[in-house]
Amino acid sequence: MLYIVGTPIGNLKDLSLRAIEVLKGVDLIACEDTRHTKILLDHYLIKTPTTSFFQHNRFTKADYILGLLKEGKDIAVVSDAGTPGILDPGYNLINLAIKNSLEMTFIPGAAAFVNALVLSGKPAHEFYFGGFLVNRTQARKNQLEKLKKFNCTLIFYESCHRILSSLEDIKTVFGDKEIVVARELTKKFEEILRGNPEAVSNKLVKIKPRGEFVIII
Repeated sequence: MLYIVGTPIGNLKDLSLRAIEVLKGVDLIACEDTRHTKILLDHYLIKTPTTSFFQHNRFTKADYILGLLKEGKDIAVVSDAGTPGILDPGYNLINLAIKNSLEMTFIPGAAAFVNALVLSGKPAHEFYFGGFLVNRTQARKNQLEKLKKFNCTLIFYESCHRILSSLEDIKTVFGDKEIVVARELTKKFEEILRGNPEAVSNKLVKIKPRGEFVIII
């Protein structure tokens, strides 16, 4: 069985009881970064062997993992934080398992964009999740212009290195529309910033943004 296991996005206490049970019981855990996952495993005294499974080895390592599954081994796949398969190489492994008619199941866990959407108070009955915004200014503006026509809540991830420039482009396209920016979700310094793009940007300048952000329009 391939177990797709959701893990905490910040607070280690958010790992479910079922996830702990699965991670202790499988034969191997495939990790985006074994060093990162070790912190979580050590916290719960989980001694299961791990192997790396990330963007640059996803094809060669997938063959190895598929081979173990075909031998009858139980494998868990985890990302550094959140839900495997969303913007990480777990997607490739899931599709290969489907093509090879291998059994798999999902152990629910956190996803940063869902946390942010709920906390934003914005309409959640219909939304568009766009992953990370493109990194070039003009292309990003073009992307936002196209999505402006969507009559639903828009959700994006953004890095600390581009958050201010992205907010500038959002201001250009959406004007003074109120947005929400979430950071440090589930952690001690969790913060939900509300206001127009310029107001949110001014707040972020003061705190020197770090980590990843969720933007909701």
